[in-house]
Amino acid sequence: MMKVIIADDEIQVRRGLKMKAKWEEEGFQIAGEASNGKEALQLVGEIKADLVITDVRMPVMDGIEFARRCHRKYPHVKVIVLSGYSDFEYVRSSLVEGVKDYLLKPVAPDELTGALRRVKEEIVLEKKQLLESEKISRMVHTQLEEMKEQYLLQLVKEEWSEPFLAAERLQHLKLGFLAEEEKHVQFFTVELRASEEHSVKELWLPFRMLCKEIAEQHEGTCAYYDAGYSNMLHFLHCIDRKKPLETSSIVKKVQTYVKKYLNAETVIGVGKKVRNLTELKTGYVSSLLAWSQSDPGLKSQVIDGTHHKDVFELSPDKEKKAANLIENGSLQEGRKLINDLLLEAKAGSMLSFSFAANRLLLLLESLAAKYDMDRAEINQTMWSCQLSIGELTAHEKVIEQVTEFAHRIILLVSKSRSSPNGLAIVENVRRYLDLNFANEVTLTSLSEQFHINSAYLSELFKLHVGQNFSDYLVEVRMKHACELLKDRQLKVIDIAYLTGYSNSGYFSTVFKKHAGQTPAEYRKAALNMDEIAGRERR
Repeated sequence: MMKVIIADDEIQVRRGLKMKAKWEEEGFQIAGEASNGKEALQLVGEIKADLVITDVRMPVMDGIEFARRCHRKYPHVKVIVLSGYSDFEYVRSSLVEGVKDYLLKPVAPDELTGALRRVKEEIVLEKKQLLESEKISRMVHTQLEEMKEQYLLQLVKEEWSEPFLAAERLQHLKLGFLAEEEKHVQFFTVELRASEEHSVKELWLPFRMLCKEIAEQHEGTCAYYDAGYSNMLHFLHCIDRKKPLETSSIVKKVQTYVKKYLNAETVIGVGKKVRNLTELKTGYVSSLLAWSQSDPGLKSQVIDGTHHKDVFELSPDKEKKAANLIENGSLQEGRKLINDLLLEAKAGSMLSFSFAANRLLLLLESLAAKYDMDRAEINQTMWSCQLSIGELTAHEKVIEQVTEFAHRIILLVSKSRSSPNGLAIVENVRRYLDLNFANEVTLTSLSEQFHINSAYLSELFKLHVGQNFSDYLVEVRMKHACELLKDRQLKVIDIAYLTGYSNSGYFSTVFKKHAGQTPAEYRKAALNMDEIAGRERR
């Protein structure tokens, strides 16, 4: 039911209007009455009215002044103005914004009903358009959140581009604070625990929504999901020295809210504070390491890993060497390198060993996903290794599990490269492009990424996809650009950056060539189509 307020200084007129229409049959409910414009304006906000029927002549504030103020404060509210014969033509010609109809007093029942139906039609259409707009905004917001999570995972788990390129990308994903020198970042990992496994599955979606909501309440805080760790979400919190907000207060809120609203337990590992982009991986692994030292029981826990002394640091060069050995099928050398790295870490301390094992696990998980290992198999392997790392004394077992994981990836890479006509290689490259389309991707970088000759990769791509690599990448980018353009709030320059173009002019040129319209023309046409579709659904 749409809510109506009747405003007239004469009570008999208000009573008469209530009797002149079948309000409920027409879809309206008389929710309030006012004797002047000031009272009516106050009521509009209190009861969230859809329509106000007001007389022109009233004390304190007349109907015309009310209509003006109402439109400024509540632009969605419709107003029907009633006027006596002597004022009617003047009032009707005044063109006050927000006034949808003018009726001559005394109002005839059929005229009132007709005016109500016209207003109702307009209100229904506007509400449908608003719902459609909100739906599109939610869709775009979801897409942006997915892009943000994907990029965060890339930063904390994989190799990434030069710092200045990363900083630019972070800015457009609203993560610019990660590139600011004066700020520290801290990760904490949250595991959901419940009495039965099916309960965790049932609670997973509300748990994830709750964590996301908490993160959005705190500036410089993000919550993201890593598929390698079941039943867990990870928080990244930026610590501003000028406005310090203790990570512990967010941790406490997460634990309190999950217990209060979901009646479930949480185990939270808090990582070390790190300073810049190059240390993000260290910060992330330290939160996982803290979590891995939790007790296995069904009880809420917070494990503070912030005071761990410096541990064995796995350098990017050693990580890259390990990845190259595995991707090039060097089983013996790969096993030896992993074994040597873990034994070197073990010589330092149990904590160093655990840290190095976690770093290697992240590397192997990225390689496994890159070559399309079954996600359930990856998760099971990661979980088993994490449990062994958590035992702290099971060094040989951890080394065996990690090297076995590497061996399975080597077999997967070998199978991919021996597939008929290189089909598996092309599918792996396509998956990579679908996830990393917004990054700087070239045929050369792809050939290096997948250890294959660029000319041969180009031929394979054309053979199996039916178009060359650059055309396919443009198609993927333009598909995402079309979705993002449906959000009025995003500027064209933002969409350019979010789809992999550093120059908005070049983006517009490519878009017009692809879609036959400029981004602005496409956006206008798409919004018009939504409005037409809304009318047709009435």
